[in-house]
Amino acid sequence: VVIETYVQATQSWWDNKITVYSQDQDGAYFLYEMACSEEDYAKIPTGTKIKVTGYKAEWSGEVEIVDASIEILEGSWTAEAMDVTSLLGTDDLIKHQNKFVSFKGMTVEPSVDGAGNEAAYLYKWDGSGQDGDDLYFNVSLNGNVYNFTVESYLCDNSTEVYKAVQALEIGQTVDMEGFLYWYEGANPHITSVKVK
Repeated sequence: VVIETYVQATQSWWDNKITVYSQDQDGAYFLYEMACSEEDYAKIPTGTKIKVTGYKAEWSGEVEIVDASIEILEGSWTAEAMDVTSLLGTDDLIKHQNKFVSFKGMTVEPSVDGAGNEAAYLYKWDGSGQDGDDLYFNVSLNGNVYNFTVESYLCDNSTEVYKAVQALEIGQTVDMEGFLYWYEGANPHITSVKVK
């Protein structure tokens, strides 16, 4: 596949590869481990228009472009967060996979680690991690509980969102923004958390 799209965020660059969250006016794309020199990585801040040549693939429900190369184009555009709160738990949510989205008025619920302990968040999905690893936390709306993630390659432990999740308390109401990543169902990669 060949697409023209706009960088919305990037994960950490390493080994001449970059993973990009991108979007245009028609949809959004997760560009997994694209070939990218460190010099080119420095030239693709948020909003940069790029041409991507690669292969469409799927991994655990996440549609992505893999084995891709990048060409930097003229032009810039940044997506506004689309409020998908009302689509949680519906079949329509997946139609917005990979877009920059928001979730509003959600309640922080307990997360339970492998030993049965409750907390407002966990390091790694089972609580086996440490500061610097991905954060997992549960939020609810209308009695339904959803699991969200702060992906450490996207937002490491020096970022505001990482620190905000570490400060969460069960029962708080939060508004969030992030990318509608998919892993065996919706698994948003959250980039902003604000307590109401």
